[in-house]
Amino acid sequence: MVGVLFVCLGNICRSPMAEGVFRQTLREHGLQDRIQVDSAGIGNWHLGKPAHKGTLKVLKEHNIPHHGRSRQISTQDFEHFHYLLAMDKQNHADLKQFNISPHKVQLFLDAAYKRGLTPLQEVPDPYYDGRFDAVFDLIKLGCMALLDEIREEQQL
Repeated sequence: MVGVLFVCLGNICRSPMAEGVFRQTLREHGLQDRIQVDSAGIGNWHLGKPAHKGTLKVLKEHNIPHHGRSRQISTQDFEHFHYLLAMDKQNHADLKQFNISPHKVQLFLDAAYKRGLTPLQEVPDPYYDGRFDAVFDLIKLGCMALLDEIREEQQL
């Protein structure tokens, strides 16, 4: 089974949103039994807490369930997951500092950016500006491009 881990700063806004959207995308393509999905945060400020109310609201508006709780990334995640997807360049740099399987670490929007689907390379943090709808649209686009890339690489 292929493992995908979405990572943001606190694991309450972007990464749980990407986790929910990607799970939904996998269900729509019948791949939920072939790809495992989770999310984690760089920091430990929100450990055990549910996703931000803005994230939960936008997911609910799109009929996407999410019941996860915030957790911090661990060294075991580098062994378990094939893809560790950072939401922004700072998260990417933080993950690289673990110095474990750095080839697995990439920016979440890399696949969409390479395909010319977005000029953005980073997912802005809605925690600071409240733009959860705009972030959802970007994450949905990124999830589709990511799934295409994984299907090509893993021959799914």
